[in-house]
Amino acid sequence: MPIELVNRVPASLRPNDHPYMNGAWTPTHEEFNATDLEVIGEIPKDIDGVYVRNTENPVHDPIGRYHPFDGDGLIHVMSFRDGKAEYRNRFVRTKGFQAEQEAGRALWAGLAENPAKSERPGWGAHGGIKDSSSTDVVVHAGKILSTFYQCGEGYRLDPYTLEQHGTESWTPIDGVSAHTKVDEATGELLFFNYSTHAPYMHYGVVGPDNRLKHYIPVPLPGPRLPHDMAFTENYAILCDFPLFWDPELLEKNMHVVRYRRDLRSRFAIVPRLGQPRDIRWFEADPTFVLHFLNAYEDGDEIILDGYFEEDPEPKSSNSAPPGYERMMAYLDQEMIRPKLHRWRFDLTTGETREERLDDRILEFGIINNQFGGRKYRYAYSAINEPGWFLFNGMMKHDLETRESWAVSFGEERFGSEAGFAPRVGGVDEDDGYLVTFVTDMKADRSECVVYDTRDLGAGPVCRIILPHRISSGTHATWAQGEAIRAAQGR
Repeated sequence: MPIELVNRVPASLRPNDHPYMNGAWTPTHEEFNATDLEVIGEIPKDIDGVYVRNTENPVHDPIGRYHPFDGDGLIHVMSFRDGKAEYRNRFVRTKGFQAEQEAGRALWAGLAENPAKSERPGWGAHGGIKDSSSTDVVVHAGKILSTFYQCGEGYRLDPYTLEQHGTESWTPIDGVSAHTKVDEATGELLFFNYSTHAPYMHYGVVGPDNRLKHYIPVPLPGPRLPHDMAFTENYAILCDFPLFWDPELLEKNMHVVRYRRDLRSRFAIVPRLGQPRDIRWFEADPTFVLHFLNAYEDGDEIILDGYFEEDPEPKSSNSAPPGYERMMAYLDQEMIRPKLHRWRFDLTTGETREERLDDRILEFGIINNQFGGRKYRYAYSAINEPGWFLFNGMMKHDLETRESWAVSFGEERFGSEAGFAPRVGGVDEDDGYLVTFVTDMKADRSECVVYDTRDLGAGPVCRIILPHRISSGTHATWAQGEAIRAAQGR
């Protein structure tokens, strides 16, 4: 099969000057199947699995103000086996996507608009908006699970063919947030959701058979905006940060985020299958954490690593185009200043200790997923492009020696969250490859790039040229081929 244009999604989006509908964020509306792609270098024969990336791609002119996280979910997959690679991409056929395709226009207002402007009832904690399933992606029980960060229904797709399997049957009434977690040691999926009504948060566990096995309330003082969670071998970690909707404005259906510097951060430590009475709360310095890296148990302590934001509510951007000053400030990592950080929760004393692991601005960290929830040594973070929600390189950390190594994607080349692909037959934690998609603005194309994690400075082992230039986006994952085939019974 050569390059095959499978479908061109009908779009009514007109040319505009929105900074996140142009440049590296220019949407694509084409769906491809492709093998026999041009390869610079050689595809390793000891890599087996799929790299899956979710992206936001607006299809229709927005109702009012557009936020880049409003775009419809478009999933890209590069699968590897026996030194060969195959690329596919498909829009997630969400209920909102299908309805807008039938109408030929946008029916829902987005995150930056008043939800009352939506023409139809919507989804999520924000209320009235479209569940675009465009934020996060994991592979669990042999299928992709695509999710939306304001809480949605969860959509399943085949990780090789991208065949659509609709909404997830176990999704609770309050939906499921982005950043579900897959414990590769048990096959379980852990998730949370949040809402504007009491108890404001829930936590659940889905078994390796894709059946809901646990679901409990996690009561909060009011509506919050948690974005991520973490887990260890025996516990789940949920959060209550002092960045959330202004409660007085929320009563008027106005979703305005405020940072309460007078409040502490709180972390809920929950036994994996525990009850609300088992929840223990730990306090820490005020911040907001968009993404955690990993967590593990160390004697009587739980260690949690993530990205501590030094300014969760930044001033307006001075470099943004007129009218986009607030939106671009919240998307600029240089203004929010996330730093790699460690929290230690003492289960005996109830005390929290904190330390900074790196004082450089970093985000979107990944690990070898085989060490999820377990003691680990190596972390891989994205390096941001100043002024933008874009990433121009990656950094590897040895958390034992505190050494680090950085790699740049190159001039005007922007990547996404990477995936760690363990080397087939490898034993050591860092024995594998980093895989990501890179958009080259100078060459006007996109590539799948593969780096040897033990020699990042050597540059990509191979670069696989995609059949089209794709939009930048948010999250991605790696899943081992052997695990997928076992879950699918083949």
